This record gives sequence, C-alpha cells and structure tokens, in this order.
Amino acid sequence: MDVLKLYGQAQDGFDAAVADVEPDRWDTPSPCAGWSVRDVAGHVTWAQRQLRAWATGEDYDQPGGPGTPHPAAVLADADPLAAWREARADATDVLTAEALTRPTPIPGMGEVPLIAIVRLLITDTTVHSWDIGRLTLDPELVSASFDWSRQNIMRRPGFFGPELTPPDDADEQTRLLAFLGRKA
Repeated sequence: MDVLKLYGQAQDGFDAAVADVEPDRWDTPSPCAGWSVRDVAGHVTWAQRQLRAWATGEDYDQPGGPGTPHPAAVLADADPLAAWREARADATDVLTAEALTRPTPIPGMGEVPLIAIVRLLITDTTVHSWDIGRLTLDPELVSASFDWSRQNIMRRPGFFGPELTPPDDADEQTRLLAFLGRKA
C-alpha cells in the first residue's frame, strides 16, 4: 500500500466534497456532534497545517483538533475551499521521506513516526469527506480506512462515537461509517 498515494486520493475526495458545498450549507449541522459543515472543513484544514508543522518541526498551536468546540475558527473567515487547498499544498510540499520518519508525539498514541499520522489522516479525511458531502467514497479508501480503524480506533468524546449496527445487507462503506458512529 502506497500511503502517500492513498492520502492524495483522500485529499482529492475531500477537495471534491468541499468544492460541492452550496454557500447556504456551510453553517448547517454535520454528522459530527456540535460541528457544522464549516467546522468539519476547519478541522481537516487544521490537520493539514498541523501535519506541515510536524513534518518541518515548526510550532503550530491553533485549535482545531479532535474535540475542539468550533474548528471553523481555523478558517478565519476565509473561503473554506481556498483555505483547505492552501493548507493541503503547504503540507504536501514537505512530506519528504525524511519527514515521514520524524518522531511525532501524539496524545493517546505516544511517539510515532509521522507516516503513522498520515495513515490516521487517510481515515479522518475520507470519513470527513462523507460528513460534508454524504457521497460515495472511493472503495480503496474505505477498505484502508476500515483496516486502520479496526486496529487503532479511539472511542472517546471528540474522537469517534460508539459503534452503530449497520443493516445486515450493508456495503463496506456503510459498515465503516457505522463502525465510526455514523448513520449512513
């Protein structure tokens, strides 16, 4: 599995979901408790900025991570799509082979190489694409996200909710979403 290739696919899916948001939907609720669609976009944009900081060793102390009450603040009244694209480009530019081995301290996970965070972000970005657009997800990303989730899920407030029971005839995407506490 080429992690950076999958991550690029996840980013592409998120980009498409954000690009399709109608102006009157930004402040509507998302499936993430207490978060609007704009909050979800802010959170994923925050993740790009945080990823860049981890890759370069810079400090980044803006709120926007899991459990943040209103991660839309990360967007600072900017166009969500433009802010996302800028953060994505800035992060992608620094994901070198050396940066991916950089030890990164993550609460609840300990110190892990940055590549482990990219694996987490494949799942986060993929699922948040659905949170924004309720779209059909890339099957390869669904499979990779489900595999990662089964091994690493963190069920606690601000992360993933309780697992839901999907219908008996559910496809893999519906089962993934239910596993992560979302009703498809």
